[in-house]
Amino acid sequence: MASPTVTNARSVSEPTTLRQDANTESSTGAASTIDTEHISVNDDPRQWSPARKTTTLWIVSLATMVSALASNIQNPSNSLIEADLHATSSQVSWTMAAFLFPQGNFPLLWTTASEIKGRKPVYLVGSALFVVGNVALALSKTIEVMIGMRALQAAGSCAAMAISAATLADIYDTHERGTMMGIFFAAPLLGPALGPILGGSLSQAFDWRACFYFLLVCAAVVFLSFLILFKDTHRRERSLAYRSAFQRHASKERVRSPNESIIAGNESSKDQTPVKDAEKQLQSLEYISAVTSKTGLDDVKLSFKDINPFPPYLRILSRKNNVLILITNGLIFGFSYSLSYTCCRTLAGRYGYRAFRIGLVLLWLGIGSIAGSVIGGRWSDRVLAKMMEANGGKCYAEMRLESSKLVMPWVPLSVIGYAWVCEKHVNVTVICVMLVLIGFTSTWMYTCTLTYLVDANPGRSCTAVAVNSSFRGFFSFVSVMIAVPLQDALGDGGLYSAWGGVFVMTELLVILVLRKGESWRKESEGPEFEC
Repeated sequence: MASPTVTNARSVSEPTTLRQDANTESSTGAASTIDTEHISVNDDPRQWSPARKTTTLWIVSLATMVSALASNIQNPSNSLIEADLHATSSQVSWTMAAFLFPQGNFPLLWTTASEIKGRKPVYLVGSALFVVGNVALALSKTIEVMIGMRALQAAGSCAAMAISAATLADIYDTHERGTMMGIFFAAPLLGPALGPILGGSLSQAFDWRACFYFLLVCAAVVFLSFLILFKDTHRRERSLAYRSAFQRHASKERVRSPNESIIAGNESSKDQTPVKDAEKQLQSLEYISAVTSKTGLDDVKLSFKDINPFPPYLRILSRKNNVLILITNGLIFGFSYSLSYTCCRTLAGRYGYRAFRIGLVLLWLGIGSIAGSVIGGRWSDRVLAKMMEANGGKCYAEMRLESSKLVMPWVPLSVIGYAWVCEKHVNVTVICVMLVLIGFTSTWMYTCTLTYLVDANPGRSCTAVAVNSSFRGFFSFVSVMIAVPLQDALGDGGLYSAWGGVFVMTELLVILVLRKGESWRKESEGPEFEC
């Protein structure tokens, strides 16, 4: 069946495309669904020039790299902070905990704000808070002030992390996202890789406050980049929040309309055939288009019901496929924080390394992660293209996970290998090799699962990434809190052998979503995603 399109060339906000599932026979009468991803918009970001798209990609990548850099740049100078602020080790550890909690949960608020005001205002406000937080940290005189300002720093810096993936979804179509997500995700991986080196170098050359002065300069550059070079990518027509508000607005207009009896009659009919269902939806959309020509989305005012972040959060969690992928992503990040934290202790305690040399070793983890992100993203797009070709040019979100199967055997093997290399006190060169393998394989998988999360939630990609950040923050917080006790009790061999088992479980979850995800999505809300 041809896809009917409701358009009016005189209204920018009017074009609405209605798509019929081609795989559903007319006898089943599946209702048409609105393709939120491809509704026509004015100044479509997906039609921008490659130069503007690349500029946007690099700005958000820089912002996320600096945000991620802030998470661990202070670690090499913790002993200096203890001495200067007369703090205990427990108090200093709370500076990390104070950073992780807002970093995981504030994205939900930022994403909600981005749906109301657009991406650019959120980037600017978040960057400004990041600047203020770094100034306060550099001037801190007590550990209590530092703990509080680390929370403010995290709240501001995580704005870029929260909506950057949605920004890329705004400007890149489905078949491009794997590659671009891979390139983009290399940036927040590079930050933690460089953090220990930069932090150690600055602390040894100056003092611990130099780390935050450095972040202040970076945050100012990010703020100016968003202010001068960044063009907002958000389009209300493709926002489910605005669609909901507009439908409410149109419903009120319909009550006052002489056409009410026609639409109400269609809605009250209890024995509609599938064809009449489709006609009713098309008729409603035609009416909405007519209302839009008079009012437009600019006249629609959002209520708290439309912008309340918790219903979208719960809607993401209502899908079994989302929950399993969110658990997987949370465990991958929890492992990453645990590894970075305990590896520093191992290198300092058993190998006698100082901060700068520890940073050099951890750099190999970052190199592997960046390679896994870029190569994994490109491989993901390649696999998706081949599967689409074999499927008659059509795809579904779960195809994105197929590329993760290539590295699945190697993730737990590399983690267990690292465990016993450290346990047996093998030459540090072997540790570097294992860190490269761990970074490469685990990030390859994360790139696939993150892109899947965006693809499987069209119109809600920003909320989905925010929920993902919340899961990441929770699992990272827990893993950091239990890492040292478990390392002391089990050693590196026992701790990371257990993590190897955890990765086997996460891979089984991914395979389960690969097999059942499409049917789960259709059961919950219908087939929203189609290439």
